[in-house]
Amino acid sequence: MSIDPPIAEIGGSLRILQVLEPSGGGSGRHFLDLCRGLKRRGHHVEAVYSPVRAEDAFVRELKSLNLPAVHTLAMKRAPGWSDIAAFRALRDIIADGGPFDIIHSHSSKAGALARPHLPGRHIPRVYTPHAFRTMDPALGKAGRLIYGAIELILASLFTDHLICVSNDEYAHARSLGIPERRLSVIVNGVASLRLDMAKTVRASFGITPETFVFGFVGRLSHQKAPERLIEAFRKAAARLPDAQLIMVGSGERERQVRKAIAESGLQNRIRLTSAFTGSQAIPAFDVLVMPSRYEAMSYVMLEAAAAGKPIISTDVGGASTAIDRDKSGLIVANDGDTGKLANAMIESADPARYKAMVAAAEARMSDFSMEKMIDKTQAVYRQLAARA
Repeated sequence: MSIDPPIAEIGGSLRILQVLEPSGGGSGRHFLDLCRGLKRRGHHVEAVYSPVRAEDAFVRELKSLNLPAVHTLAMKRAPGWSDIAAFRALRDIIADGGPFDIIHSHSSKAGALARPHLPGRHIPRVYTPHAFRTMDPALGKAGRLIYGAIELILASLFTDHLICVSNDEYAHARSLGIPERRLSVIVNGVASLRLDMAKTVRASFGITPETFVFGFVGRLSHQKAPERLIEAFRKAAARLPDAQLIMVGSGERERQVRKAIAESGLQNRIRLTSAFTGSQAIPAFDVLVMPSRYEAMSYVMLEAAAAGKPIISTDVGGASTAIDRDKSGLIVANDGDTGKLANAMIESADPARYKAMVAAAEARMSDFSMEKMIDKTQAVYRQLAARA
């Protein structure tokens, strides 16, 4: 099993095309970090993103990188006839902007469009799923069979290398039948957070430094399950009368989330905002809570771990990487039982328990490095380019 590719040797510049559809969340963060880090190392990096679901902050940051070229390509999340036009447009970008040494696609739609090869010079294809669709426990047996078959075909026939972002995602890839020789694990890396933002974020909501704050960062979507957290906080609120919850994010379920907050009766204790980024908000949290239905390796968890914050998470991909179970955080069953999540929140707020969790979390702060992630990704690129 190829878990850790060797750290790359210094070599010549590569021409790399990075392709992404969702343009936000953890996959967007990873995409931006790779583009920035690889450009800084002297590589020619071009980016393709879809404006359909693009977050404004993502677009601003991508443009600020001053890459040689940034291409917009309308890609829709759901399969449809528009995929044919998107596939042709992407082929034109590859042909007109090449020759490229590597094409690296991120998430399922970009991966499906960018990996199939047409006749001509072979360009190595790298794919990072950022959570296989089949990792969603609510998908159902038929859905898992269909999406699993698609992933296996694409990985076996059209993928030179598949990068998993956690050991959990690697294990899932193997369960789909994806060949071991095409896989490696490169855990997402994070930059140091500005811890001084804690006072700014709390002050914006009138929250004192002494108040115990639970935090959530993520897209307001089915995958991230924000409604689970609202219900869990409602159940825990009587036992934690002074605690507050800050939720940072936006997305397709924002209306439903705001409705759930209003119906909880805790509008004065639950704050929903998109005015801050996750990296700005995390220093203001005492405990990060991740109620997700599925993940591969959440950047939010990694940023919290790098900031020395205890984490409560459902048992999803990457949780065991970011959390030293029952020491730096708590992992609860991913079965939809919000009572378990509420109990974990109550436990984490106990002063003695919280102090011990903080100490354990701070001991692991240096475990995650963005430069190491870029080193390993670059090494994969060089190995593939050398064989092409």
